[in-house]
Order: sequence, then C-alpha cells, then structure tokens
Amino acid sequence: MTQHELFVTVPRGVETLLAAELEGLGLAGVRAAGAGVACLGTLEQAYRVCLWSRLASRVLLPLADFRAETPEALYAGVQGVDWSEHLAADGTLAVDCHVRDSKLTHSHFAALKVKDAVVDQFRERTGMRPSVDVETPDLRINLYLFRNRARLALDLSGSALHRRGYRTEGLLAPLKENLAAALLVAAGWPGRAAAGEPFVDPMCGSGTLPIEAALMAGDVAPGLLRDYWGFLGWRGHDAALWRGLLEEARERRQAGLSRLPKILGFDLNARAVKVAIANLAAVELTGHVHIERRALPKARCEGCGGRRGLVLVNPPYGERLGTDSDLPALYRLIGDTLKQRFGGWQACLFTANTRLESRLGLKGGKRRSFYNGALACELICYAVPAPRRVEAQATAGEAADFANRLRKNLKRLQRWAQREGVDNYRVYDADLPDYNFAVDLYQGERRWVHAQEYQAPARIDPARAERRRRAALAVMAEVLEVPPAQVFYKVRQRQKGADQYQRQGRGGRFHEVREHGCRLRVNFEDYLDTGLFLDHRPVRRRIQARAAGKRFLNLFCYTGAATVHAVVGGAASSLSVDLSARYLDWARANLQLNGADEACHRLLRADVMAWLRQPDTQREQGGRFDLIFVDPPTFSNSRRMETVFDVQRDHVELIRRSMALLAPGGELLFSTNLRGFCLDRDRLGRFRIEDMGRATIAEDFRRRSNIHHCFCIRRIHEPAS
Repeated sequence: MTQHELFVTVPRGVETLLAAELEGLGLAGVRAAGAGVACLGTLEQAYRVCLWSRLASRVLLPLADFRAETPEALYAGVQGVDWSEHLAADGTLAVDCHVRDSKLTHSHFAALKVKDAVVDQFRERTGMRPSVDVETPDLRINLYLFRNRARLALDLSGSALHRRGYRTEGLLAPLKENLAAALLVAAGWPGRAAAGEPFVDPMCGSGTLPIEAALMAGDVAPGLLRDYWGFLGWRGHDAALWRGLLEEARERRQAGLSRLPKILGFDLNARAVKVAIANLAAVELTGHVHIERRALPKARCEGCGGRRGLVLVNPPYGERLGTDSDLPALYRLIGDTLKQRFGGWQACLFTANTRLESRLGLKGGKRRSFYNGALACELICYAVPAPRRVEAQATAGEAADFANRLRKNLKRLQRWAQREGVDNYRVYDADLPDYNFAVDLYQGERRWVHAQEYQAPARIDPARAERRRRAALAVMAEVLEVPPAQVFYKVRQRQKGADQYQRQGRGGRFHEVREHGCRLRVNFEDYLDTGLFLDHRPVRRRIQARAAGKRFLNLFCYTGAATVHAVVGGAASSLSVDLSARYLDWARANLQLNGADEACHRLLRADVMAWLRQPDTQREQGGRFDLIFVDPPTFSNSRRMETVFDVQRDHVELIRRSMALLAPGGELLFSTNLRGFCLDRDRLGRFRIEDMGRATIAEDFRRRSNIHHCFCIRRIHEPAS
C-alpha cells in the first residue's frame, strides 16, 4: 500500500510521548520535531491515528513545500498543486494558517491568498468554484509559513483531535483532553490500569481526567464519538476502509469496558459535578466511572479493598483563575489529604505554580515538563508514604493521664451544660502540660470535636510530640464518643494581623449547631476558628436577652452570630458591618437559617473605622441604635483597609465614634481578645463603664479567665439597667 508522509501535531512537551504512541500504532520513520512528530504511514494508518491517538492535535498530509517570500510566490506555489485530485469543484474548503519569522507576517492575509489560489484554479479550469465553510468544510487546508518557507498540507482530522465530542458545557480553564491523556500516560496509568489498579481525581472539575482515564483503560477509541473528519469530503477518502476501522473500534470498546478498574472523580463545586456527570453520559460511561460532589479532605477510594493505585490532581495555579491568596492553604490541604487518604499510592500533581510544591509536605517527586496552552507546567509524581499504624494498646497507655482528665472534665461540664442549656463548649484547655490542646465539643445533628494544639516549643522532640498527638486524638474520639472522621485537628500558634481569619483549606463543608435557640453554621476545616467563638457565648446570650424591640448594631460582625442572637431575641432591626465578603456571606446564611427579614436585618460590607469616620454615617445613623456590639480584631493590616488597626491604640476613637450612634438609654458592649488589653478610662471619662469580663467568662473557660475583656458602656447620666 502507498506510504504517505504525515506530520502529527501535539501540545508542547508531549512530542516524545506522541512518538511512542505512533510507533505503537505501526507508523514508520517516526521522528519527534517541534510541536509535532513526522512519520510515514498508509492511508489506513493515517485513519487509525485520527481515530485512536489520545495525544495528537491534528494529522496533516503534506502536499507541497516551497519558498514564499512574497504574496505572489505563495499564490504560485499553491497553484502548483492539482486541487482537483483533492476537492470537487462544487465542494467547500477552509484554510488555517500559522506564520512565524517570515516576510509575510499576517496569517489572515496569507490564508486568503491560499484560498484565492485554489478557487482561481477551479474557476479557470471548470468555470465553477468551491465555497468557503469554516466549520465543516470538505477540505481543510493547513499552511505553515516559517522563515519564508511554506508547508502546505491537508488536515485529515478536520477539527482539533482533543475535541472528542463529549463535552456538554465549558468550565473555567479546563484541561484539553489530549493534554489530560498525556498526563495519564506520563503518570504510568496505562500499566496501572492493565494491572487493575484504581484511579482517583479528587478535584475533577468537569471530569476530563477520569473520563480520559476510562477511555484509556477501557480500550475506547477517543475519536469514536466524532461525526466530522477532515477526510470525509476529500476525494482520496476510502469510505469502506474507514467503516471497517469504526466497526473494529466499537467491538474493542465493548470488550474493554467490561474489564475497567475503579475510576473515581470528586469535586466540591456542584456545577462542575453536574457538568462532569453530563459529560460521562455523553461518552456513554455512566455506571463505569463514579463522580460525586465531595470535599477534598473526604476524597477516598471506597470499595477498593485496600488496593492502591494512582491519584492525579490538577489544582488551580493562580493564573487565569484570579489571585493565589488561598493557594498555599489549598496545596497544604492537598498534601494532607494525600498522606491521610492515599498512603502507599502514586500521587501526581500538575501545576504551573511550582513554588507552592513545598506546601504538600511530600518528598522525592519526579518531574516532567508540559505546557498548558502558553503556561509552563510540571507534572510532579510522588510515592506517598504508607500510613504509620498506631497500636491501640500503646496509644491508650501513653495517653492515660490525658484520657482520665478528659473524662473528669466531661462529667463535670456535661451537668453544667445541661443545666444552662449549652450545646457547644470547651471540655479541655491545656490542663496537662504534656497535652497542650484546646478541645471543643460541638453538637447538632451529630457531635464534632474541634481540637487545636498550641504550638510546641522548638526544644520538644518532633517524633515524641507526634506520638502524643496521635494518642491524644485517639483518646478524644473514644472519650467524647465521636467517630474519628468527626475529630478535626489544627495547630494554634501566635497570629499576626488577621491570620486567624485566613482560609486554611477549601473543603467548604458547613455543619449546623444550636446555641440558646439559635441555628448557626460552623466550619471545622477551612479556617483556624470555626465561625463561632465559644468564649463569647455569655455575651451573645446577654444580647439575646436585651434585644427585644431594639435596633441592634454589630461592628466587626464576623459570621453574624451575635446578630442572630439579637434576631432570635426579638430585635426590631439590625445592621451588621464587616469588611470581609466571605464572612458577610456566612452571616447572611446564618440569618437566613433563623428566618431573619433581610429588609429589617441588613449587612454592610465596609471598613468599620472608615465607615465610622464618614460624615454621612453620623448624619444617617447617629442615635439610631439601642444596642451596639463591638468586637474588633486585635490587629489588622488588611490591604482593603484605609489604615492599620490596633485595638490598644485605636479603641478610644472606635468607642467614641460608636457611642455617637447609640440612642438615649442604649448600651454598647465592647469586647476584645487581646490578653493584655488596658481600657483607657481617662480618655473615655464621659461614659459610664462597667467591666463585665468576669461575668462573661463561662464555666468552660474558667481556666483562661483572661481569654477576653468585655465592657458595658453607657452615657454618664444614664443609670445601669
């Protein structure tokens, strides 16, 4: 059979993988070049590349190679081809052109010259001319003009081969299908799939990686869904040969899918999961691949029977998708998930943001360079260490003192909590020097434990600290009767500025708890704090008790818990002010949970100090509020704030300006968690100030009686209520 020269294009960085694939398809003379591979093959082999190549972008059949320094030379070179051998006079055509380092610099102009040369040849010979169809032409012509040399070819693929035909809807910055396949090949998936190993993508987006993994493992031709090819209208097309290849591919698909290994995809984004499931249906893989909405920390290979396989994740890079302010925490969460859920697996990360690789906490990664469009990226593959086992008997023995203290505290505090109607409380707070934890118990439809370990001094042996940590976490689950999956652990260290409010992860899972009749959303994974400061519970209870019929103002409102208490207590209206859009969304959700009327209970995104300093604030809000709660951060230098805020330095101005908004007979509650805070009473002499610190420290925080300061402030001539 006739051998044709072919040039198969490919994304940058994939050339050597494509060369190996083409050799496997039987092509001869395979030679990798820039952005493609040159080879020799029969028409059947060219068709086979179109149908079966998972990595290629286009399959080009060269027609002519000539110098083209001028428009005239280009026109003449194109007319040197007998186009009647390739296209009917009444057919359709389109021209793609790429120009580089040539005197002809405009690709659109060069494409028009090619089209004119073809059309003019037909008109002169037959009196008829082909028309242009840019979408599905009978013949797609490809011109590559490099250093004044024109390479003219037929595009047998017609449209880019990464367009498999299963994408139902686009999402932001998806992987092209052939790049996804290249990552799978580089990660060793074909061999692992043949051995029956599972595959997991814990951030699957629209499902490209799981789908490509299934097509590869199930011996499914990636071009089987396509109904348009560049050779279908070509006069050299062999329709019978093509039908035979399609029939063979269908038979192989049926046999291959019957031995598919377990393939799973997870994503937190509900819309992405919906699109991924639709894509699965389009490629007829429903039931063969499992995709569901699940937070990253909960990704696991359920039903794998302990079998270890391949995890491949393509997280955001910080390019195109916006700023990368949350990325360090995300990459840390990826690393934690891999170590906790996929010990002993092969794990590969595809990223352009290699400076964040260290956040994974994994070592010995093998690297390979790729390009995602114009972005230089790396595929980094790790052998995730197998999880270390902690012997239950040794754990119990090592943490016996901690277990005894936790039981003692729980017995005492449970009685108090039942008596006071308290659902969420602290059960342990660094009672023993060797177990330096704060342990909080939350209760809603289930029980959860939120454990924070105060950062150990550098002199403590890390291995010993790790043993104690594991033992303590096991004890917490046992004593507090909470499944280990509902025990959440963090390290608490000295915070700078608003660090305590910064995102630690991207799980996005909220749980509902109750507090004195209020319904509140908490998050145990994504932030250092949960969205509900338990030590402020008595302050919130006071607000609830005094809110009936009142107009309530909540400054630095955080997640709006205090406002919820005011609403449940019968507040006539409220205004909650914070600079963070994220926490205002949280506050809005909390208010909606409790049936708050949005018209009466408003949220305002603003820098509190800047808002208080505005003349309009005093004119519009002055004297409007009967009850004000001010709970500022100890320090903040947010870029969105006009000035740096320091509670010790700025509290006098903050209180004075807030008091200007207080109605006659009203009261302002001022709270701060700065341990060494000192209220400047001299500069606030015109106000009546009541220190409520001791009264607002509940039984579960008695060990840290200075955890916050709280003051009730009224105008000097108004009696205490």
